[in-house]
Amino acid sequence: MTIRRREFLGSLGTASVAAALPRTAAAPVLAPVGDTWDMAWAERVKGKYRAVFDSPGFSNGEALFRAVCWSQDYKTVYGTNPQDMSAVLVIRHEGIWLAMNDAFWKKYPVGKSNKLKNDKGGWFDRNPIASTSPGAPPDFADMNIPKFISNGGIVLGCNLAFKGVVALVKKENKLQDAEAEKLARTYLIPGVILQPSGVFAVLHAQQAAGCHYILAS
Repeated sequence: MTIRRREFLGSLGTASVAAALPRTAAAPVLAPVGDTWDMAWAERVKGKYRAVFDSPGFSNGEALFRAVCWSQDYKTVYGTNPQDMSAVLVIRHEGIWLAMNDAFWKKYPVGKSNKLKNDKGGWFDRNPIASTSPGAPPDFADMNIPKFISNGGIVLGCNLAFKGVVALVKKENKLQDAEAEKLARTYLIPGVILQPSGVFAVLHAQQAAGCHYILAS
């Protein structure tokens, strides 16, 4: 019985040590094989505190609000400087419409076709985070993508989901694929960086840039 007890305790100790060890080795530094995708954004993630905010849903742009609030909360609690914080927002899946500017939203029936209703019960005819809403309180001044990017935030878009945007532009304008994609890209909010997929972007932010993950929409 004593021997078995020692073996049991020994196995627990081994398991505890194994659990404490990293499960995977650090991701190797990779070099892109071409220039199709802009991967330089990962090198701009330099803050002591890093997080990637995953936005697969529309959620009225709440993922961006959470990213901004995270930085503000750290400043309130710890007095951190803006350069200490690095936030990456990944817009993918049903959230891809948040990457498009207000001109796109006014031209194409995004709100109605995707059943996206605003606080007044009508269909959204603008991107809620492309700019700050008129009359918004001062606390919401930074709650838009252009301001977020100018403050050092990084916004990545899923190219797979963006194909749905291209399909809409193609249908509404009766264009060929290449023409539709070229036109659709003109409606992207400046500074949004398309990646092969949103899943790729989220995982790369964790592996290559050391970001902690949170599902934000």
